Amino acid sequence: MIDDIAEAAGKVAHELCFKASLKAGQTVIAGCSTSEIAGRHIGTGPSAEIGDAIFGALHSVFSERGIHIAAQCCEHLNRAVIIEREAAGGLTVVNAVPTPEAGGAFAAAAYARLRDPVAVETIETDAGLDIGATLIGMHLKRVAVPVRLEAATIGKASVVAARTRPPLIGGARTKYDGNLI
Repeated sequence: MIDDIAEAAGKVAHELCFKASLKAGQTVIAGCSTSEIAGRHIGTGPSAEIGDAIFGALHSVFSERGIHIAAQCCEHLNRAVIIEREAAGGLTVVNAVPTPEAGGAFAAAAYARLRDPVAVETIETDAGLDIGATLIGMHLKRVAVPVRLEAATIGKASVVAARTRPPLIGGARTKYDGNLI
């Protein structure tokens, strides 16, 4: 089961890289409910084993392309983000270390596996993976665009992906004729 979960996560990460045209130096936010993957309600059954498998698979795919992974914590840590210190730049670092029960098993795995992890309050990323309805949208740059993935689930958890693009401001202008539209 763990091998299947890790394989599915790796495939989703590869597909996101391709479909979102991700480049070295960009950042992907990932939120993951290990409870949902195991078929339980979010937050009711964290699994360190599943968290480690998912993080390992995602990190492997993204790091080989020079893409930074940002792991979102759960609501107990206000959805803070675990990231490598070098990728945090001028972001506000907060004093938090996630555990499976407070922060989530996925974020705890990120903190354990990254070389020099820090927790930051918020981030604006280029793309995202939401595994199990963890609500990553607050950490995406404007404007988020859905990325349709082949796999809709990992384990029992739903998977949603997004990329971002610059806002489109302006456009075709027409002369105002005094009528309300």
